[in-house]
Amino acid sequence: MSLQFSVLASGSTGNAIYVEANGQAFLVDAGLSGKQMTNLFEQIDRDIKNLSGILVTHEHSDHIKGLGVLARKHKLPIYANEKTWQAMNGLIGEISTDQKFVFQTGSVKTFGSLDIESFGVSHDAAEPMFFAFHHEGKKLALITDTGYVSDKMKGTIRNADAFVFESNHDVSMLQMGHYPWSIKRRILSDVGHVSNEDAAIAMMDVIGDSTKRIYLAHLSKDNNMKDLARMSVEQTLAGKGFITGEQFDLYDTDPTTPTTLVAI
Repeated sequence: MSLQFSVLASGSTGNAIYVEANGQAFLVDAGLSGKQMTNLFEQIDRDIKNLSGILVTHEHSDHIKGLGVLARKHKLPIYANEKTWQAMNGLIGEISTDQKFVFQTGSVKTFGSLDIESFGVSHDAAEPMFFAFHHEGKKLALITDTGYVSDKMKGTIRNADAFVFESNHDVSMLQMGHYPWSIKRRILSDVGHVSNEDAAIAMMDVIGDSTKRIYLAHLSKDNNMKDLARMSVEQTLAGKGFITGEQFDLYDTDPTTPTTLVAI
């Protein structure tokens, strides 16, 4: 079976990504309520109870809101690094010891024919990390919630067949918006979020011959718009000779509606 995925929800109100390959199925983050998560799974014709586990990127509420509820209800294993486990203490309720697993940043875990590679990102959390999925020569790379994309991150995600890539904000919208300066400064910092333009600049270094799909993710509801994000990324990439719609396609993600479950 091929490597398949759907961005179930993406944005400041909640994040969750579904990935499956050859009988293994994982949820990356559960940042919506249990009821909302169940509805999202129904929309892609999948059942939460069939998950192999839940992978946690970091402890912010828009990534773990439904984590405890889903894990307890469906007896699901949870994978997170040690510092994230410590940071989640008191946030997700009691989790049975036999459901708690440590996934060290920078390591690889293998589930059947699916290899999951974790890597660190730069965000104001205990030890945030994201994942690259490898299956039969195909690669899916997920990277959001980072203030910048380092050379080390680029080395891990380079030439993925599909990317889920942060394109959080338009800098001008953020600067002119209603947020307090302290929040603006945090978002713009190296432990905040990647802007539309900076996302495209990072993409230039990681897009390869295998790359066919790029999903723009974690858009700010107040400081970005889908059309603006797509236009900004397309224009910046085009300035360096990357032609969307020919070499690869750009896709939107949404806070409440899953992307189509696709195979890569």
